[in-house]
Amino acid sequence: MDRLQVAPEDFVENKFDFIIVGGGTAGLAVAARLSEHPRFKVGVLEAGPLAVGDSEVNCPGFAGRALGTPLDWGFETAPQKSLGGRTVPWARGKVIGGSSALNYMTWNRAARQDYDDWRDLGNPGWGWDDLLPFFKKSESFHEPSSAIQKETPVALHDGVIGHSGPVRVSYPREFTATHKLWHRTLNSIGVETNDNHLAGSNTGCWTSVVSVDPRNVTRSYAATAYYEPISSRSNLFVLTGAEVDEILLTRDENAPSPWKAEGVRFSHGGAKFSAFARREVILSAGSVQSPQILELSGVGGSAVLSAARITVKVDNPNVGENLQDHLTTTSVFEVDPNMSNPDDLQVDSVLAAAQKEYLEARTGPLTILPVSVSYVPAAKFIQQDTLNMLLSSAATNAVRSPTAERDRMLHRRFDSRSSMLGHVEFIFDLGDWGIGRPPGIASGKKYASLLQILQYPFSTGSVHIKPATKDNELGPRLTIDPQYFGGTNGHLDLEIALHAHRFAEKITSAQPLASIIQAQVWPSPAETTTDQDLRSWLRHVATTDWHPVGTCAMGGSAGAAGGVVDERLRVYGVEGLRVVDASVMPLQISAHLQATVYAIAEKGAAMILEDNSV
Repeated sequence: MDRLQVAPEDFVENKFDFIIVGGGTAGLAVAARLSEHPRFKVGVLEAGPLAVGDSEVNCPGFAGRALGTPLDWGFETAPQKSLGGRTVPWARGKVIGGSSALNYMTWNRAARQDYDDWRDLGNPGWGWDDLLPFFKKSESFHEPSSAIQKETPVALHDGVIGHSGPVRVSYPREFTATHKLWHRTLNSIGVETNDNHLAGSNTGCWTSVVSVDPRNVTRSYAATAYYEPISSRSNLFVLTGAEVDEILLTRDENAPSPWKAEGVRFSHGGAKFSAFARREVILSAGSVQSPQILELSGVGGSAVLSAARITVKVDNPNVGENLQDHLTTTSVFEVDPNMSNPDDLQVDSVLAAAQKEYLEARTGPLTILPVSVSYVPAAKFIQQDTLNMLLSSAATNAVRSPTAERDRMLHRRFDSRSSMLGHVEFIFDLGDWGIGRPPGIASGKKYASLLQILQYPFSTGSVHIKPATKDNELGPRLTIDPQYFGGTNGHLDLEIALHAHRFAEKITSAQPLASIIQAQVWPSPAETTTDQDLRSWLRHVATTDWHPVGTCAMGGSAGAAGGVVDERLRVYGVEGLRVVDASVMPLQISAHLQATVYAIAEKGAAMILEDNSV
């Protein structure tokens, strides 16, 4: 039986033990682990469709093409005051597999300290050593061939990587023409090659591992890893096209928590349905929609809920707060016209030839991904006295997060002890990665891009439902306001971005990379003459790296005063309700998120099973 073909009327007839809201990166991993136990019946509700077999999802060289399609929720931020009033598109996966179906397949982990900070906030079990088994449980690493090992610096990640998990991870078989220049260039300016970037320190430069199955050179993501192999389980039901409107909460004054989650109400094909869970409801809707659904269910700040005419059941103003995202700026360069370039695929004949090669041999440009990566400590590009002065200016301002301890830990990540942390990620790749079509881009020329991505933002924003516009009617459903470069301490992000850009200029001026660069196109030299010019340009171009976290954060020692869930991911004030996704991360990490989200899901599933006597 194809359990995706179940009608909503049949879905709600099931007596589920667990209902999972969101069939994305985390949700499918949790569903797979819970449904390993035949006595549990597991239901998953996902708003999007199944896209297994879709070439624009599966083919590595088509990464990014699903953005802005029906597989993308297509969110955008509120106008960002510190970005000149711009709104920023926010892609989120609306598909079985979630954002793991849309991302660029980078597979990495943050620094040991990043996860230890979660633990030290008062969340036992969330340090590096605690999470490492769950990282390994999620992944199956395929060692690179001897030819690849000779071609570029790669690591075998002995002892720290899994070999039998659902998600296939590997090094690409082929690289862009500039990748061979990356390590030598960074080495020449004092950034050493990291021989094992998954072992708890990702500083330095390295060739990135990617979530690609080398057996068929296709994307390995939650749908193909955690769902497709077990989709025939008789105790697992996944309903697509289902958008959850609220968690159904019942009140019991005699219980330890007066409210209990008993099920969900959802929309499907214009009709409303309710489904019920005997044990738990698990929110895995992501950093945007997990807080949204909590607020629609009456769990959130009283001011937000009252304005939306939602009855307040659990007053927790931390719901939807503490939003942290990686902020990206991109420089574009004209390069040697003889270099093969991903932009060439925009020519129909070139694309057709590349598709033919990929389908027949699984080789060629459609197998290539951006893997020239470096995480650089701030001490490499900001003098310590300058950094100390910046931090002291922030210390006199209001606390940036619900707890002073969280604020203190963020500052500690920039002090003199932080030389092993990667404060900014740099990615170099052939092709024009600029927003839209940067000025100066001309047909027939070849381009390359250098991305600078801030890892530890001081800017902190929020995601909230909007106030009602008239009686009993909600207005547009969400306000996403990351406060890029804004708020009390956002000026620090702008200054760090400025120094990171000056370091990017150093990278592209160093040999051997400089030998293939003919001119800097964006920003133009006039836009970077002075620091003030550069600040203006940064405000004009900064955008998301699609890594939002923190909106249902673990509260740690502060409990409900500092977050939304406890260290076992249980929502404060509600029995039988958990959040398992990137929103529970109390502090941002120096890494792309997907490997960490899988680890959170694996650990979350293990805790759910422990708490339900398995």
